[in-house]
Amino acid sequence: MGGNGARKLRELSAADSLKRLAGAQYGRIVYSRRGLPIIRPVNHIVEADAIVVRAHLGASLLRGDGQVVAYEADDFDEHTRRGWSVIVTGVARVVVDPEQVQRYETLLDPWINLPMDHVIRIETEIVTGLELVEDGAGPDIPPAPRQDPAPRPIDDRR
Repeated sequence: MGGNGARKLRELSAADSLKRLAGAQYGRIVYSRRGLPIIRPVNHIVEADAIVVRAHLGASLLRGDGQVVAYEADDFDEHTRRGWSVIVTGVARVVVDPEQVQRYETLLDPWINLPMDHVIRIETEIVTGLELVEDGAGPDIPPAPRQDPAPRPIDDRR
């Protein structure tokens, strides 16, 4: 049952998950093209309960027109075997308000040297997070109490 250094999983609350996500420098956006998943690394910011990213022309397949997407970020230490992973599922929309676009372009410094043609805001519908914690001699660590409301159905007709 588990080797040396085995860890237990602890569920993170939605609020703690979003805090960890806000502290991460980058993550991976997952979207669909012709029914198949596409995964791209991007940097992001977290604002309220939304994740905001900038996309370049090559990622224009990410439509941002109400498409359901997932966003994942994590931080693991291979030496201590501790870390966390957060996944957010929600609806992606292109930000069109010029003032918001300018503000997000200032806050989001792309890591690649390609023209960024749009800003995408992911409104969170489902937030899940897990943390690897030490498997001490004590009892299992119970899951953190859920603080997020029941997931709303995703309306992809928008």
